[in-house]
This record gives sequence, C-alpha cells and structure tokens, in this order.
Amino acid sequence: MVILGIDPGLSITGYAAIQAESLGVGGFEVVEAGVFRFDRRRLISNRLEELQTDLTSLIERTRPACMCVESLFAHFGHPRTAIVMAHARGVILLTAAKFRLPLVEISPATVKKAVTGNGRATKAQMQYAVAAVLGLPSLPKPADVADAIAVAMCGSRRFAGAAAERGPASPRVKKR
Repeated sequence: MVILGIDPGLSITGYAAIQAESLGVGGFEVVEAGVFRFDRRRLISNRLEELQTDLTSLIERTRPACMCVESLFAHFGHPRTAIVMAHARGVILLTAAKFRLPLVEISPATVKKAVTGNGRATKAQMQYAVAAVLGLPSLPKPADVADAIAVAMCGSRRFAGAAAERGPASPRVKKR
C-alpha cells in the first residue's frame, strides 16, 4: 500500500510516497520523494494554485491509500509562519478531499519523537534517522524530504491501526 506524506510550506513543500509492505519494524520503501518549490516573488494565490496542480499530479501518479500531513505548528516567535503554512495546508487538505483520500494529521513533535526518540530533534537529526531507518546510502535532501518521509512512516502506522480497529470495512482515519 502506498502512503503519501506531506511536509507543507509555501516556499517548499516536501513529499514522499512510500510503499508500506509490512508495518512492523522497517518495512518501508520510498516510491517517490522530493519537493515542490515555489517562487516567493509570486502571489500567494499563484503559489497555492501551483501547489494544488503539483499535488494532484503526484496523487494521480502514485495512487496512495491515504495522505499523511503535518498538523499546524505555531512558534510564538514566528506567528506569520503558521499563517502562511495554514494556506498551504488548506490546499493540501482540499486536494485530499477531492480524491477522497483518508487523512492522517500528525504533529511535528510526534513525528520527531517517533523517528528519533526526541520530540525536539533538529532537521539534521531527522535526516540521519530517516536514512538509518530506510537504509539509504545518503541523507534525504533537502530536509523537507526527510520530514515528508517521516510523516508518511508515522502516518502509515496510524492508518493501519485505524483500519485494524474498524475491521475489514472501509479503513478511514478521518473522513473528508
């Protein structure tokens, strides 16, 4: 089953489609991962439209079973970042709904704790941890890619757990 992980942003959005064969220890393979880059000089509305187009194309290529997204995080020293990220998340959530994809939202601290053991891990620590878990020959770059892979890995476990709790019926985590 393919799980899509998204690290939202309006300058750079990280994405990762992983194959989750076995949801035990390891058991993940990266199908496709990268970033969508947006020109900061363009209007926000244009960048949001580009994000929606890129994400639609990614979903059509990878055909994920669910989408996992970092939940909104606001740092008291950078409130504008949360507002800008909320725009990108809105487009991401709407695109998931258009494809009727089950949605798993996970806080950044939860993802960091699950992958590194430290809920305040640095970007570099996340890159090293993701590379180690997947046995990658080099660090996923930029850091947004590692974050998206980590979101997909954590989200796949939640998605599988929710599906197991619901039984063989429709495995929806959050119906959109």
